[in-house]
Amino acid sequence: MPLRGEVANLAFSTKSSNQTEGAPPLALRQHLSAWLLAGLLTVPLQAAPSGAFPAFSQVRAAWHSSEARLFDRHGELLQELRVDQHLRRSDWTALADVSPALIAAVLRAEDRRFFEHAGVDWLAAGKAALSNWLSAKPRGASTLTMQLTALLDAHHRARAGRRDVVEKWRQMRAARELEQSWRKADILEAYLNLAPFRGELTGIDAAARGLFDKRPAGLSDAESLILAALIRDPNGKPGGVARRVCALADGLPGLPDCAALAALTRNTLSGRYPIVPAANLAPHLARRLIGTTNPPRPFFDKGGRSTGFRSSLDAGLQRDVLATLNEQLAHLSGHEVHDAAALVLDNASGEVLAYASVSTRGSGSPESDGVRAPRQAGSTLKPFLYGLALEKGLLTAASALEDVPLSIATAGGQYAPRNYGPVHRGLASVRTSLAGSLNIPAVRTLKLVGLEPFAARLARFGFAGLTEDADFYGYSLALGSLDVTLEQAANAYRALANGGLFSPLRFMPTTKNTAAQRVQSRESAFLVTDILADRQARAVTFGLENPLATRFWTAVKTGTSKDMRDNWCIGFSSRYTVGVWAGNFSGAPMHDVSGISGAAPAWAAIMQRLHAELPSLPPDPPKGLLRKRVQPPGEAPRREWFLPGSEPAGKAWNTATPPPEIVNPGDGAILALDPDLTQARQRLQFQASQAPVGACWQLDETRLVTPDWPLERGRHTLSLKDREGRVLDQVRFEVR
Repeated sequence: MPLRGEVANLAFSTKSSNQTEGAPPLALRQHLSAWLLAGLLTVPLQAAPSGAFPAFSQVRAAWHSSEARLFDRHGELLQELRVDQHLRRSDWTALADVSPALIAAVLRAEDRRFFEHAGVDWLAAGKAALSNWLSAKPRGASTLTMQLTALLDAHHRARAGRRDVVEKWRQMRAARELEQSWRKADILEAYLNLAPFRGELTGIDAAARGLFDKRPAGLSDAESLILAALIRDPNGKPGGVARRVCALADGLPGLPDCAALAALTRNTLSGRYPIVPAANLAPHLARRLIGTTNPPRPFFDKGGRSTGFRSSLDAGLQRDVLATLNEQLAHLSGHEVHDAAALVLDNASGEVLAYASVSTRGSGSPESDGVRAPRQAGSTLKPFLYGLALEKGLLTAASALEDVPLSIATAGGQYAPRNYGPVHRGLASVRTSLAGSLNIPAVRTLKLVGLEPFAARLARFGFAGLTEDADFYGYSLALGSLDVTLEQAANAYRALANGGLFSPLRFMPTTKNTAAQRVQSRESAFLVTDILADRQARAVTFGLENPLATRFWTAVKTGTSKDMRDNWCIGFSSRYTVGVWAGNFSGAPMHDVSGISGAAPAWAAIMQRLHAELPSLPPDPPKGLLRKRVQPPGEAPRREWFLPGSEPAGKAWNTATPPPEIVNPGDGAILALDPDLTQARQRLQFQASQAPVGACWQLDETRLVTPDWPLERGRHTLSLKDREGRVLDQVRFEVR
């Protein structure tokens, strides 16, 4: 057979090397001679095969690797991930994919007449018995077939270490049975894949990768000798293994001398034996999908063996996204930014096309998953706030909001939001406020909308971090005090891209689409999208030239959390949604970095890659929306979109009137009496905005004639009522 001839041509000299150190006692040598004699006398009485061993095809099919594999949507390997912590074995390796040098070395070390015997090498057994009788150095006579039966035997572990007559004879009979049903090549292939080599490394592929970072086909002569020497004593000390390597190499031409072989052996066995993953493009997603108690369904090769799990990712895009994030972190190296993450979504299907989380060497938690790590949202929540106000008809895109210093009394004290810059614009339209990410108008909009309705809207968009009542977050919720994940934020923006329809993300291409739920009206979603795509409105804060200004249509929003701990840039085209986060998993602040300089350049680069040859066009406006020419206070004339009924009539604005609101005292305010003044001189003037004609004040149970009230110690409830006695607004405060 060709294999036998090939091995024979590569085989080493037949000089004996099957010796181990140390001589057994005389009784043991007599025992070994006894079982050999019994075997020789009973060879003609061989029993018929019992069929106890499975077929070679069954053994190969039952093989499972300690490494799980995650593939992309096209079948390209993305990630190799260890899932079995008990042992380490990787691919089953066909004999044709094993270096001929290794085959020759293993046969030289363990079974020189493998291709001549039928399971038991009687000649070697006889020599071993005679040698063990006369010599102080015993030698073994187990063939590869006999050793394989021990590896296959379900009882082997229970009998490990036994070498008495009964056990040896049972092993010899089993070897002869196996040889009658298996081909020699199958026996050799199975042996190489099942044999332990070093520590937890089992099988030739794991051994070659763990010890030499090679596949079995690429093993050199010297490396093959080391692996062959380990079979006899997998956990032997490096010095002892080195001596055996030298003994195996004795007399072979073309090999390094013993000193060099010993040095290579000691160096190889001196430390840990890590297996470098065959692919390392998506470790976080692999741990998320494969490491769960309910992993996705694997796919199989033509032989019916599981080859791994297929994800929705695109390997080429994943590589580019990883490279983009690493390049941006390198660019920000002087700004104390050590971690970044990105997510690319298909708008229509919800499939995740790229899932990346990277860290620099300075990261305090490089194993963290930036896609799922909760971080403060910053200004990325503003589109959902304005969308709610537009949908309810409380504002239009042209409505003017006050951008002047603001202070709100809360139970925790005065809350005074500030804009990103020191400039206040007096009045700013909703379009300018959202596109330019102005903070004070956003807080005023939240006061108009209400905390509870906004919190409920965020929950509908998939933000799961709202674990407390809305009052717990307060008005800072408008500026992103909520902890969100990149996954949640990106999918929420995808819902905007889909006209207000929300559906879960898909990580597997075979997952069925989940029915989308409407979480925002199509009309208000279009208005928000149109604002986020408005470069002119964005220029008020960011200028016309910035990374957000793509050459194709996109809608995008940046965000920076308190103390510059998190940078966000999330936006979408007609086809894709891309979210990018940059910051530090440790929570340490960045130095002089904003969303426009931290996350935005990476976002723009990813979008550019996605649309290198693919156009992106703005969405069509929903039927019923109107477009009128307007000139909001302090802004240039423009054509603006309006929901039906909210458009201006002539020169007058027909916008919804904000609800009545008590503005002084603030809800939760604590007032203090001055001991140096008489109590009669310490008074409070109640104030309200948008109060209708005929409105009146009620303090506790008393209706007031005038809003001018002398302070009284205690806790009080102040109500603003209409002429019919209905409560329009109510606050609670305390005087001490």
